[in-house]
Amino acid sequence: MIETQRARRNTLGDILRRSRMRYPDKIALQFEEEVLTYSELDQLVNQAAHTFLANGLQKGERVAVLSRNSMDFVILNFALAKAGLIMVPINFMLNTSDVAFILGHAEVSACFVAPEFLTVAQEAIVQAGLSPKLLSLISRPAKPEGAWVPFRTLIQDASTDEPEQELFDDDVAHILYTSGTESRPKGVMLTHSSILSEYVSTIIDGNMAHDDVAIHALPLFHSAQLHCFLGPYIYLGGTGIILEQVTPGLILEMVETHKATQLFCPPTVWIALLRSPDFASRNLSSLQKCYYGAAIMPVEVLKELGTRLPNAQFYNFYGQTEVAPLATVLPPQDQIRKAGSAGKPALNVETKIVDEEGNEVPRGCVGEIVHRTSHAMIGYFRDEEKTRAAFKGGWFHSGDLGIMDEEGYITIVDRKKDMIKSGGENVASREVEELIYQHPKVSEVAVIGVPHPYWIEAVTAVVVPKAGETLTAEELLAFCKERLASFKAPKYVFITDTLPRNPSGKILKRELRLRYDTLPAT
Repeated sequence: MIETQRARRNTLGDILRRSRMRYPDKIALQFEEEVLTYSELDQLVNQAAHTFLANGLQKGERVAVLSRNSMDFVILNFALAKAGLIMVPINFMLNTSDVAFILGHAEVSACFVAPEFLTVAQEAIVQAGLSPKLLSLISRPAKPEGAWVPFRTLIQDASTDEPEQELFDDDVAHILYTSGTESRPKGVMLTHSSILSEYVSTIIDGNMAHDDVAIHALPLFHSAQLHCFLGPYIYLGGTGIILEQVTPGLILEMVETHKATQLFCPPTVWIALLRSPDFASRNLSSLQKCYYGAAIMPVEVLKELGTRLPNAQFYNFYGQTEVAPLATVLPPQDQIRKAGSAGKPALNVETKIVDEEGNEVPRGCVGEIVHRTSHAMIGYFRDEEKTRAAFKGGWFHSGDLGIMDEEGYITIVDRKKDMIKSGGENVASREVEELIYQHPKVSEVAVIGVPHPYWIEAVTAVVVPKAGETLTAEELLAFCKERLASFKAPKYVFITDTLPRNPSGKILKRELRLRYDTLPAT
């Protein structure tokens, strides 16, 4: 690497080192009983990076991480970056065959796995036909399991000095596999520069600061928690509290205990927090910045949160993994005035709404949301065809349908695949969901289209009532028919206890379509 390139370099590893230099003795992260200052965190990261290189891992090789949230997950994130390796975080809820697909597709050279997922990992490695160079157990003190060495034992004797590795800003840092709700997961390649550009937008538009205390509760294998919150706060030198999993009671306890100023949850989790018996008893007055994403917040829920958390300001972050993942932001002052909107393009993003030919549509008309941004991935790993399709016309195509109003605010109408075509008319599932959320007995709802011999697709609502409430399908059908055009009103309502969702909080409508794919003709 020539000297000018080294002097100008800005990678994930570099931002941690700079935060260590600014705030060496400040608490960077806490996970359960382990507390690390920025100096201590960076030293462990350096030890891990040296260990990877000493074990024969080469720059550009892919490394899988299969674990719930933990301190080791964060150490790996930055250590792999410093070593020039590519992190492949894997959804721990996937079954063995899905994990095997990702391991094989990425051709990983090493695996770091939490003990509870060891059996899945071992079987997946065999199915994928791989022979990784390095196998390690992470997340908690563990005994060796054959070739699997405990992570902290593996790195304990390595140097704490900064490793010297030839790195460039446009090197791939992460390959994140999409949730696969439509087909086989796609590997989204994000470079150091993509990620750090997104951090800048997130920090500025999210009004983040170095003195914030952030709760990291959502899964770190997902781009939202990893890139919108964990990474930006390391960049700033903030303090983070890592939770292993999403437990409403524990989230509320940690906010109170650590006087947290920041919390991100998808709407489904915010709803769960509101319905928790601990919500009223905990002191949540420290919360100043609250974020949601993955879905539009129901207006009635947003109003309730505003009343019960009067010190907090809410932000809607909209985007997807392919843009690292922030694209647009709805700021606090517009939460009610523009309720249901995804806001305006973030700092480093340009967005427009286009038709099928890529032409920009007039304001107020529905089209596909497309972006130009330095956040964007460089492509799908080993899939040139889908990469070309995604960047058709020099814009990244989101697959979301939306409307831009006269002030430039974007409202998500639906995913292309979620638009319901019923009786020759288009029905946006989000519009029907917003109406149903106004019913006082409704906690959660998902609206889908299911095959029907007459309507082609029948508008169908799957509803979770609030705790202690009794709600009938007939009651909700009558409620909708009074308030919606006849072609938009659900033809069927199903009452259920839970809705299937992925760890980022997105409701898996594909699963609901499979569950309710055979309905009686009416």
